[in-house]
Amino acid sequence: MRPLPPRAVTAICHALQEQIEHGLLAPGCKLPAERKLSEVFDTTRITLREALVQLEARGLIYREERRGWFVAPERLTYDLIERSHFHAMVRDQGRVPSTELLSARLQPAAATICARLQLPALSSVIQVCRLRRIDGRAVLYAEHYLNPEYFPGILQHDLGQSLTEIYAQHYAIDYGRVCFEILPTALPLAAATALKVSTGSPGLHITRVNSDQHGRLIDCDLEYWRHDAIRIRADAG
Repeated sequence: MRPLPPRAVTAICHALQEQIEHGLLAPGCKLPAERKLSEVFDTTRITLREALVQLEARGLIYREERRGWFVAPERLTYDLIERSHFHAMVRDQGRVPSTELLSARLQPAAATICARLQLPALSSVIQVCRLRRIDGRAVLYAEHYLNPEYFPGILQHDLGQSLTEIYAQHYAIDYGRVCFEILPTALPLAAATALKVSTGSPGLHITRVNSDQHGRLIDCDLEYWRHDAIRIRADAG
């Protein structure tokens, strides 16, 4: 049986959680430096860090490398049933979305991508890597793998925009069937670097395999979310 946390850790967690829940520590605000917090709670850095890590695991605070600790904002609701793209989903919930294009190129498809898109061996795919933010906070690193047969010339478009809208406006392609796979994960190097967290930090890995309105497999999205950034909802009704 796992031992109960030391009383000092519990007291620090309770004090900070209370401040957050009563709005004294607002979403997005930066916490004082660990040295200052250690003085406030009259404790060691080791005890303080254990309390901060526990609050991070609960999704109440988060840490960015070389920047410090921050109060976590409200989670975004990710509705699996509702057909919406990232920017629309974020705006509909009163938040401000943005997307940064990290890279886009034609490359050989990995075996896992070939399997998901039912491509033959040694096929090429278009890989688009993007970093997505909510209210300025980096929350999602995404790798999109597109079957180039259906998207000629797409690398000439502004891929910082919604791919859903580019598909519809320039290729007359709309999403049809979507298959989701959701797993808790340790963030891999590329995702952790983009999100400014340590490699191996907890995250949520969502794989989307998308067909178009004609039933053709057109792309596969690998999404790596900060674990405290979203809540998953599906109302089948």
